[in-house]
Amino acid sequence: MSCSETVASFFNIPVSPIQEIFDETLTEANIRLFIKRDDLLNSSVSGNKFRKLKYNCLKIKELGFPRLVTFGGAFSNHIYATAAVGKYVGIETIGIIRGERTQSLNTTLNFAEKCGMKLLFVSRSEFRDESLVLKQIEKEFGTVYFLPSGGSNTLALQGCREIVEEIHSQMLFRPDYFCTACGTGCTLAGIIAAADSEQHIIGFSALKGDFLKNDVQKMLDTQENICCKNWQINDNYCFGGYAKWKPELILFINDFKRKYSIALDPIYTGKMVFGIFDLAKKAFFRPNTTIVAVHTGGLQGIEGFNQVKLKNYNLRLE
Repeated sequence: MSCSETVASFFNIPVSPIQEIFDETLTEANIRLFIKRDDLLNSSVSGNKFRKLKYNCLKIKELGFPRLVTFGGAFSNHIYATAAVGKYVGIETIGIIRGERTQSLNTTLNFAEKCGMKLLFVSRSEFRDESLVLKQIEKEFGTVYFLPSGGSNTLALQGCREIVEEIHSQMLFRPDYFCTACGTGCTLAGIIAAADSEQHIIGFSALKGDFLKNDVQKMLDTQENICCKNWQINDNYCFGGYAKWKPELILFINDFKRKYSIALDPIYTGKMVFGIFDLAKKAFFRPNTTIVAVHTGGLQGIEGFNQVKLKNYNLRLE
């Protein structure tokens, strides 16, 4: 099997299932909620990372790039998934990590290094100057395929469009709403680009601020034949900002897992589902509304969150 065939084979898997959530809150609001279980796509490369990496990896093999370089933080889902894909399909990977190397690597970076990813640590100011870092990388390692932090580009957006296409093929009816968590906004843009004109999209931002709407619009400007105009970004459930939390979020995530056997992460999906339930309580959704929330994975970060964020509290993500 050739390298290109290996890549194609890795990404050619059955579609992720859709699971309906039966809950008193939803029943009282007279709405139906379904979860698109992209967290089940692959144990190491799950959720939107699988979607984002798919066409980028195919392009790498098509063009014959010898290695991939990307950027990320010390607990990055993107770094974790990229390293795993590199190992599985035979792509050399280099991870530019924000911050100094510690004596003992955390679980995310330890996994990435074991997968064969070469980790290079840079200062925060250097991390922001991607072009300068890339010049240094190419000088040392030669030609590289560059994937931005978070893995977001037009090929990643192409992969995220397939989420909607799959959902439409799986369900007997068109859902009224799609919901997704947002970091860079690429997954949201892909869903908007593939949605029908009458459907509504909500992106639950992990960050506070209006900048994300402009970023999403720039990505949408690269696409053709976009029908859906009914989209919004909700940052009311970021709990103060990226990786910020409150006890009620942790308790909600644990309760949701106990009830439905679905793990949520505290950075992205946990905040999204918390937000959907709160909006249901506030009668945001009209009666008889159907919602599909996309589980974008990110569960590898739970262990690190427990170790770093919750170590001094009498709380733990189960």
